[in-house]
Amino acid sequence: MVNARTYPLWRELAMSEDLPKEALKTVIEALCTPATAPKGFDSQADRWREEALKAALPALLARTSAKRLRGRLLVHGDEKLLAALAAEGTVTVDDVPAILRHRRLWAGLISGLARHPGQVEAAVALLPRLADHEVEQVVRDWDPDQYTRAEGAAPAPPVPPALFDAVLEASLTPLAAYLLHPEPEEGWEAMSAYGKDWSLELGGRSAWAMLARCPERWEELVAHPTFGAAVQHLLLDQAEIQEEARTRAAVYLPGDEAPGEDRPAEDPAPALSEELLRACLPALCLPELANLPNPQVTARRTLHHIARRVETNPRLADLAAEQLHAAADAAVACGELLHVTEKQESDYEFDGRVRRLAEDLALLSANPDHLAGACARLAALDQPAVVSPAPTRTLIRVIPDSRPADHDRPARLLERHSEHRRAAALAVLAANPHTPHAAATGALNALHPAELAWIAEKIEGPAWFLEAAASVPPPQDEDDGVLRLLSDDDLAQHPDPAAVLQSWLDSPAAEETLSRSEIYRALVNSRHHTLEHLRQLPADEVLSRHEPEVALNILLEHCGRSTGRWEALAAAMTFEYNDTKVTFGELLDSLKGTPATT
Repeated sequence: MVNARTYPLWRELAMSEDLPKEALKTVIEALCTPATAPKGFDSQADRWREEALKAALPALLARTSAKRLRGRLLVHGDEKLLAALAAEGTVTVDDVPAILRHRRLWAGLISGLARHPGQVEAAVALLPRLADHEVEQVVRDWDPDQYTRAEGAAPAPPVPPALFDAVLEASLTPLAAYLLHPEPEEGWEAMSAYGKDWSLELGGRSAWAMLARCPERWEELVAHPTFGAAVQHLLLDQAEIQEEARTRAAVYLPGDEAPGEDRPAEDPAPALSEELLRACLPALCLPELANLPNPQVTARRTLHHIARRVETNPRLADLAAEQLHAAADAAVACGELLHVTEKQESDYEFDGRVRRLAEDLALLSANPDHLAGACARLAALDQPAVVSPAPTRTLIRVIPDSRPADHDRPARLLERHSEHRRAAALAVLAANPHTPHAAATGALNALHPAELAWIAEKIEGPAWFLEAAASVPPPQDEDDGVLRLLSDDDLAQHPDPAAVLQSWLDSPAAEETLSRSEIYRALVNSRHHTLEHLRQLPADEVLSRHEPEVALNILLEHCGRSTGRWEALAAAMTFEYNDTKVTFGELLDSLKGTPATT
């Protein structure tokens, strides 16, 4: 190796136009040999060598034609540098084997090689060596300098049509193959419980990114013998959503003093023409996924996916009414979607599935029996727990002066944890002209008073439905169904504050996941709570979710000077996070059986 302090000199020699051809081998050897010291490898000197080599690499590659020497140089280039040299023509297709001996192929190298007409065919041949999710990057990163190019600099050449077509085909292939053989992959059963529709399987993010770049070819592609079905699915799922996103982004332009002012009020033209939408109808109801196993899950996901398509493409409701009605009936029958099942304790998605089913049938079905069944399923759901939080000095929202009591209205409180969704789903069902009136009005009788108040305040539905909601008799105790948590000052005005706190614990709201934490927090923070109140709370709530002072004196009194009780306490405090089975009282009682040894 050469002296480390001479690396700047070797760098300048390598970059000099006067360097003779006979010196290239020696210069390359000097810059490519790792730096060493008498005691071994010299890391600091080798960093200087690498910096010098990186600066000289473009010049050395431009002047070196021998394969062995070029291979030695190419090892030291990073992906960004090699891609840039490929775009300049310094790195060519002939260098690819040497590059791939030391690193995997990446999209930027293919983009750089394809900049030159004579290398397009070879660049296309490299596409199969990329992972599926990387192929689209060849086109996406075609112009890496688009945001940093200096003013007046020459723009990047257009993407060669042959390369664009090859990337488009490669991006569509995975989805097209899945539609031909939609077999569940390993682990599908476990993941299917979390999927509400088929967006993950039919997403085709790279495929849509390519389709979005060529809208003029959509009419041709939907009829393609191999990729037509994949294109139809992507257009139904993505086209209008992306068009709406672009429209929203265009509402405000940089420099506008009044965003949206003086803009035309008419709706933008849809991304898909009616003719193109009709061409996509064969894929509308996902026929490829009709025979998958576990129909109780797949039918529900299929129904919801179709409903999302109709929501984003409202014209489908008229263009394919009979097709949608038949698909909804088939999904309900195949998946037994209206079959009444008991809610499991750990099934936190149960209510959401019922609500989505009702909303999807309201949008797609014309079967009165199915719509009535959806109303009945909604009515059978658990009542929401509506809690008005205790007053606090912490500012949580700004309330207009015109409505100072806005935060305490039942309809507003219902929305705090999005518990108005059952009432909203019933209102959507009532808006379907095929829904039996008796089924919808019967479900109203099962709603919480706050839900009825929400319908009266928020819904602009059929008059018969609103009249029926207004005529539901109030509870006998004239209660609005809201559990109002009081501050300590308000509790002090009550003759028995402890009884009020106990009524909070006895309320149904204390059994609901979304509201019980507010009740527990208000009770523990109140100066009126007693040991009997704390004994009814989960041990985890008292010991780990509040200040230690809450339980400190209680534990000191119960354990005292007993070594055995302190050891038993440590052994008992092994409950899991959010474990509500062990109450604080049960934990304290378990210590009594321990001998009071010192």
